[in-house]
Amino acid sequence: MNKLFKVIFFLLIISFFTACSNKNIEIQDLKTYSQNPKEYLKNKSFTFKNQSFYNKKFYKNYFLVWDNPKIEINKKEASWAFLYKNKQIYLQNYSKASKQWFNKQIQNSNFKEFKSKLKKAITIKNSNIRVFPTKQMMFYNPYSAGQGFPFDYNQNSSIKINTPILISHFSKDKAWAFIKTSSFYGWIDIRDIAYVDENFIKKFKTNNYAVAIKDKFNIYKNYFIENIQLGTIFPYEKNKFFVAAKDKNQKAFIKTIQINKNYISLEPLQFNSKNLTKIAQELIKEQYGWGGILGFRDCSSFTQDFFSSFGVYLDRNSKQQINNGKYYRIKEFTNKKKKEFILKYGKAFKSLIYLKGHIMLYIGNIKDEPLVMHNVWGVKTRIFLNKKGRNIIGKNIISSLEFGKELATYDDMNTVLDKIEGIVILDER
Repeated sequence: MNKLFKVIFFLLIISFFTACSNKNIEIQDLKTYSQNPKEYLKNKSFTFKNQSFYNKKFYKNYFLVWDNPKIEINKKEASWAFLYKNKQIYLQNYSKASKQWFNKQIQNSNFKEFKSKLKKAITIKNSNIRVFPTKQMMFYNPYSAGQGFPFDYNQNSSIKINTPILISHFSKDKAWAFIKTSSFYGWIDIRDIAYVDENFIKKFKTNNYAVAIKDKFNIYKNYFIENIQLGTIFPYEKNKFFVAAKDKNQKAFIKTIQINKNYISLEPLQFNSKNLTKIAQELIKEQYGWGGILGFRDCSSFTQDFFSSFGVYLDRNSKQQINNGKYYRIKEFTNKKKKEFILKYGKAFKSLIYLKGHIMLYIGNIKDEPLVMHNVWGVKTRIFLNKKGRNIIGKNIISSLEFGKELATYDDMNTVLDKIEGIVILDER
């Protein structure tokens, strides 16, 4: 009987941990800390002393691929994705990608033509930027936590309508273009771009640029054109906004449209509490989107678009963004010292907290607890026999640096606070 009792007890323990691993629990931080950004901005004064400097840099970077049409990286750097062929990769049907599959993608990438075109172009719709010239998805082991959907490793990034690009070359099947943007490279569907000439560029560069301050609204010109994301740029003249389109020869021309005045700002927003509140409230609770997949944002596209409303340029990924301001390395600090440093030197809504693979917007503190706004997939957990798991959040939240620590399965051996490497202050140079 004693032996039977032990077996039953053991099975109950397994059932408990299995149940915990499959159930997402709302973390306590979402209840403890208001998810309304206004609460962290009211009755406070905010300025950005170098905003004009950042404004100039923003548009310099935006048009860089047209003004200085060069590709600085070499073929080996550009074709880094070929290394995936040496890894165990699964496709969207959870079958393993074969050697033949990778050979097909590599051959179609046509890197013998690298840098052969250097052709200026522009996006005519929002588009995905892919690692290989295919819409097929690539996952690490989809049966392991944090390695299935939405982590498609063929999703390099996303790009907005009206974005200047530079074409390096075309895929062998002519369906894709390998492009350079202001901060990254990758493959774009040829149907999503149009070729520009100097006449188009001269007309498009009006020196008057508006920015979308409303997220996910539709624009029309007798018919639907695109669902616009906050941070999209529109040149304008006399309250007519410019949208790039293409003719039958895939050459770019300009359409003019009307946009609701509440959805757009004719110049970068002034960095104050009212405007910070407006932008933060547009983005809070947005669903998580790895690499911009499905039109949603990940951690670094959130910070990038947040600051673009104020004319402040950030690079696309979290690692690059530490170079966009004054970076302070705190990797070797104890967790207590990390918090103390952030509280002492961090500037609310002007600082980014970085750890490998993730970046967060510092928004201030409550009772000496540093708080951040960030788009996050979930909390790392450990379940039965130390198996890794995730308690999924999947949206933009306001939290402490130890969100989810109350969970019974919380992985306290590898926390976000443990992994913080540095803090970036944007209003310093």
